[in-house]
Amino acid sequence: MTRSLDTYRLLGRSGLRVSPLALGTMTFGSDWGWGASRDEARRIFDTYVDRGGNFIDSANVYTNGSAERLVGEFARDRRDGLVLATKYTMTTRAGDPNAGGNHRKSMVGAVEDSLRRLGTDYIDLLYLHAWDSTTPVEEVLRAMDDLVRAGKVLYVGISDTPAWQVARMQAIADLRGWSPLAALQIEYSLIERTVERELIPMAGEMGLGVIPWSPLGSGVLTGKYSRADLGDQGGPAGVADTRKDVAAGNGSLTERALGIAEVVTKVAGDLGVTPSQVALAWTMRDPRVTAPIIGARTLDQFEDNLGALGLTLPDAALADLEAASAIELGFPHDFLNRPMTRGVMYGGLRIEPALR
Repeated sequence: MTRSLDTYRLLGRSGLRVSPLALGTMTFGSDWGWGASRDEARRIFDTYVDRGGNFIDSANVYTNGSAERLVGEFARDRRDGLVLATKYTMTTRAGDPNAGGNHRKSMVGAVEDSLRRLGTDYIDLLYLHAWDSTTPVEEVLRAMDDLVRAGKVLYVGISDTPAWQVARMQAIADLRGWSPLAALQIEYSLIERTVERELIPMAGEMGLGVIPWSPLGSGVLTGKYSRADLGDQGGPAGVADTRKDVAAGNGSLTERALGIAEVVTKVAGDLGVTPSQVALAWTMRDPRVTAPIIGARTLDQFEDNLGALGLTLPDAALADLEAASAIELGFPHDFLNRPMTRGVMYGGLRIEPALR
């Protein structure tokens, strides 16, 4: 199926309409040493919006706040036509124990700071950025609901959190009449498929649209790295001076990942497209996925990524990609799918699954 940026999709169980590819802004600004300059970021932003794109993804910590400031500047004359998403959680002031985390003080402070940097009076979608394992879920949900009721946030979502916590939170929000979680942002690519065990099925059942980050595996699936890069991973632990450091630190630059990238490159050659387009098209094939995030550093990279919208992978290509990247689902999934288990449960009964 041929898509375009102005063929919009609903975000989870909400009525919010968003483009099938989100524009990531972690590359907006050179504060971290490897991002796009202001002028290049502007070209990428304008190209995305001019072609009908409306879903912009950022975070309070991206490029030390420069990403949000640039988004605010670029969006100034067309703010209401855009869906601006940002995140809170990561610490912003060294030495301040409450400058990060999932708690109410961190959330409210981060939202106020993001509103100032974005130059707007509301955020369309606010994500909890990562689970801190300390804040009660009721505190998170009630604080989010208060921000929605105050009109400072329109929709709420969650990122990088265990599936059982997300399901629990959605059930609590449902029962108490608080704002539901509309989106689940998680790492998902041919390199990282373990989210297929619990997170993606949970999102489908609980009404959250899946927003994959790093669908290109930190660039590994573009074919830009080789096995020679495995032993050269930059600066000290925890410091990402280059994009390769990010790939290594994120666990994407591995022997297994490079093997998957080789298959992606072969499939791309057979189809006459680029590896990036193949990797993105594979991620978009799941109807539970609303919009992968693309985070290009140059306009040429961005234009190439957009080519994935018109690519439908043939069955043979899908089979090769699935085989190269396959994971074990583990218990109880593998157990429940065994012929012996299904035979004991159903006998010879055949049941058509319900439409969802």
